[in-house]
Order: sequence, then structure tokens, then C-alpha cells
Amino acid sequence: MIPPVPRHRLAYLWLTAALVAVVAAAVLLSPSGDPAGPPAPLEEVFPAPGDQVVRQTVVEVDLPVGYEIALFVDGRRVPPDEIGATPSTGVFVWQPAPGGSMEVWAAGEHTVRVEWDRTEGGRPDPGEYEWSFRVR
Repeated sequence: MIPPVPRHRLAYLWLTAALVAVVAAAVLLSPSGDPAGPPAPLEEVFPAPGDQVVRQTVVEVDLPVGYEIALFVDGRRVPPDEIGATPSTGVFVWQPAPGGSMEVWAAGEHTVRVEWDRTEGGRPDPGEYEWSFRVR
């Protein structure tokens, strides 16, 4: 006859099994893809690639101070006078507006490309980045 297993050993066995299950779930369910984000010196863009947003969304591009940008939405260049800039922070913003180059966001996918170059503090540093998001 086999002797009974002490209760504390069964508890340890169940705790070990639960820990293994949690670790396995964390590995299997962790997000994959490119966590690196946009290339340097680009600090951040909004909406983020793949986001779903509302029609009132503003496009934001965050670069270090001393850069200028050219912005393209769905293949069309946004006139520079429509882009709001805060020179002291390096944040550029644009939103469709009546009478502007684009009146409203249409529902569906949109592609934005930003081209930048340094205008202050050193040698040129050109670059570009393109991403897409969806408007509901």
C-alpha cells in the first residue's frame, strides 16, 4: 500500500504548477512586434501606428528642439502654414479644418509621413518616418 502524501507537499505541488502556468501564459500572451518605436531623433508620434481614433484627432510629431518638418497625409503635402509648432518643445501639430488642405478625416485608414531636418545646433540630420492609423 502507498502511504498518503502530506498536505503541505500537495500545496507546494499546486503552487508550483500555478507558477509555471502563469509564466507560460505571460510568455505566450506578451505583445510581439517592433517595440522600438519611431527612429531617432523622432521622439513620438500621435496617433501611434495602428491606432483607431475619432474624427477630431490631431496629428502630433515630437522632435528635439531645432528641427523643422514637412508633413504628408495620404500622399498630399500639408502646407507649412497649417502646421502648428511650439519651437520651445519641438512639438508639431496638425488637424483637418474647414478651408484647409483637408476639411475632415474620412473614416478608414490614413497614412502620414513626416520628413525632418535639423535647422539649429549642428550639422544636418535629415530623416523620415511613415505610419498608418484608422479613423472610426
